[in-house]
Amino acid sequence: MTEDFSGFATRSVVMAPRGMAATSHPVATQVAVDVLKGGGSAVDGAIAANAALGLMEPTGCGVGGDLFAIHWDAGSRELTGLNASGRAPRALSLDHLRSVCGREGIPSNGPLCVSVPGAVDGWFELHERFGRRPMADLLAPSIGYAEDGFPVTPVIARHWASDGAVLGHYPGFAEVYLPGGRAPRAGEIFRNPRLAESYRQIAAGGREAFYRGEIARGIDRYMAEQGGFLRYDDLASHRSEWVQPVSTTYRGYKVWELPPNGQGIAVLQMLNLLEDDDLGGMGWGSPGYLHRLIEAKKLAFEDRARYYADPAFAEVPVAELISRRYARERRRLIDPERASRMVPGGDPAVLNRGDTVYLSVADEHGNMVSFIQSNFHGMGSGMTPAGLGFVLQDRGGAFSLDPGHANVFAPGKRPFHTIIPAFVTLDGGAFMSFGVMGADMQPQGQVQVLVNIIDFGMDIQTAGDAPRLRHDGSSDPRGGRMSDGGTVYLESGFPEGTALALELLGHRVQTGAEGLGGFGGYQAILRDPDSGVYSGASESRKDGHAAGY
Repeated sequence: MTEDFSGFATRSVVMAPRGMAATSHPVATQVAVDVLKGGGSAVDGAIAANAALGLMEPTGCGVGGDLFAIHWDAGSRELTGLNASGRAPRALSLDHLRSVCGREGIPSNGPLCVSVPGAVDGWFELHERFGRRPMADLLAPSIGYAEDGFPVTPVIARHWASDGAVLGHYPGFAEVYLPGGRAPRAGEIFRNPRLAESYRQIAAGGREAFYRGEIARGIDRYMAEQGGFLRYDDLASHRSEWVQPVSTTYRGYKVWELPPNGQGIAVLQMLNLLEDDDLGGMGWGSPGYLHRLIEAKKLAFEDRARYYADPAFAEVPVAELISRRYARERRRLIDPERASRMVPGGDPAVLNRGDTVYLSVADEHGNMVSFIQSNFHGMGSGMTPAGLGFVLQDRGGAFSLDPGHANVFAPGKRPFHTIIPAFVTLDGGAFMSFGVMGADMQPQGQVQVLVNIIDFGMDIQTAGDAPRLRHDGSSDPRGGRMSDGGTVYLESGFPEGTALALELLGHRVQTGAEGLGGFGGYQAILRDPDSGVYSGASESRKDGHAAGY
């Protein structure tokens, strides 16, 4: 008998015949839909929405951060990936970081964690290849909202206050983000004329305005004043990279991710480890299902900690890590009756709060884009160059300082990245564009959404609203090692007795942990292969909204 999951859904699936946008802010979604209605492509809508989110949700994204995207071209029926992540300053050395940071690692705020912001270059790479409307048209709505103001939404207001308490002392931050000496409250109007001017320069001068013009010079001056190492030459030499998405097949569905320096292949590894289990027969929320999910996550994250890094600097055995043969070997380490406290890293060679915004947009021609962009931790490093209206990301804080680690810091190297767009195809056609925000939660969340849809038969709205599990404490790419099995956080809504059953298997469990674990945020667009109708979803953990026309 089919289970009834209707009680999880916070709203109905949104349906529309011609275009769809799903973002974490209602106004950003409307901006994207307006672009689509004006003849814009999916990429045009995504860029316009991202610009709006950089203004309206600075707690998760902005032009001081990086982005990744997967684009589905309906004409060629092909997926294309873009890695628009920035590199470490070339003037900064590992020896200097080790002498300054010691065993504590690179801090997550201040000048040392700043890497080149890649988002704007990513906009223009996508636009040159897939855009239809002028960039000035795409940035115009956000320029208007930055000048005239917009009301801050409730979830963003909470994060803004929290980030402001940590970052408010850095020069330039309070002038932009703490008007009147505090973060804006929910419903209050916020303006950012400095960002409006930066957007105008980008609209008029393109990527050169950001990476070689006055914006780049302003970043250079500010970082020098703050004792940072990011310089004009780092910005001027930056370019994004087009990459080929990689995939695995899960119960007939082909799931696509981008290769490292991101963590997308952890999703593929987890799915490979789970496919031989009858999860649908076990039942949603059952201890048997959740135990296998947790143990698969531990195994995938052990490889993530060991191998995932910038492939220009480290050999990353992607094909081997996502192979079925490797999964079969690793699966032997899962004890169905007992939680593991430590798991060994794999050797595929022998087999031959992070905060983010995710959005998806689909146009009337069937093109779709899975798009994710981030400052890393909340509002980033706190470094806020004078007059520019945005914060620089702290992504450099994700490097290891261990000289023998694949993700060790090096000048000009891209750090390990947590933000991962995802795409699903079925029978060679587009099925779903989706993502889950939230640092280490992203692979765990993506797998849970996919299992909810494929194994448990939920629609895309219910699949995102359903309670989630989060496991923390795995080994990590900065060098930390799991020795105690970590902690399992369960949102409210799991069946009674689930937590106790997991504890009897040896897991440390914390329930009702909404404010502690961080369960991400989700958007998705699904396309019906027969009618072409789009379905959109945006979950209740964010201020998000899906809309179409």
